[in-house]
Amino acid sequence: MGRYIGTEKRSREAELWRRLDEGDGRAREELVDLHMQLARRLARRYAGVLEPYDDLLQVACLGLLNAIDRFDPAAGTPFVGFAKPTILGELKRHLRDKVWTVRIPRPLHDRAGEIDRVLEKLAGELGHSPSVGEIAERLDIDQMEVLEALEADRSRRMVSLDAPTSETEGGAPRVELIGAEEPDFARIEDRAATAFALGTLDHGGRELLWLRFGEELSQRQIAERVGRSQMWVSRRLQTALEHLRDQIDGPEPVGTEGR
Repeated sequence: MGRYIGTEKRSREAELWRRLDEGDGRAREELVDLHMQLARRLARRYAGVLEPYDDLLQVACLGLLNAIDRFDPAAGTPFVGFAKPTILGELKRHLRDKVWTVRIPRPLHDRAGEIDRVLEKLAGELGHSPSVGEIAERLDIDQMEVLEALEADRSRRMVSLDAPTSETEGGAPRVELIGAEEPDFARIEDRAATAFALGTLDHGGRELLWLRFGEELSQRQIAERVGRSQMWVSRRLQTALEHLRDQIDGPEPVGTEGR
């Protein structure tokens, strides 16, 4: 039954891409509905602690729409594999721009604002960039307080990793000089998604997967262990693996009411 539904879903999706290519605007909306579960699942990964789920879902939906508009069915790549990084990219950009900011204590924030306003006035009056001493004198504070506020203000201003390391045109982008791609981040996400998917399997399915991949038993050995035929074990393993694949890599099938 699951294989039949998966085949029907793929056929429906192929038909929707054909209609979209022919200019059918309704097909775009149906593609969004078809893959909405993927957007919900990815938004749920970051919900709760940093941002409300509803806000993240809107961002995920924007990523889904972008993926639909940019996807080329003729390239042979599955849409879910194309859409997933696109949606995750939108979510991470949103969190970076709206949430993951460097915050400084309120007194330093206010002092930095005062210095910023005084800098402009003093530059006009003096005809040159004011020194730390001149700023401190105007605000009637210690020079160390000025330096502390300036440093705090500078620390909260993020520098793009694409910015050159020097002001000359030949300066290499900062991203080329710091760190490297960390594969463990992707593994953590994959493990979390797999753990969630395993939780949706029945006990029998989880037990068979453990025997096959945890204890590394052959299908014949598993059949002897559980008292079933090897064909039965093969079919149950295939069903369990297809279920995990649907949970991890794609949305749940829709449009199957009444089956």
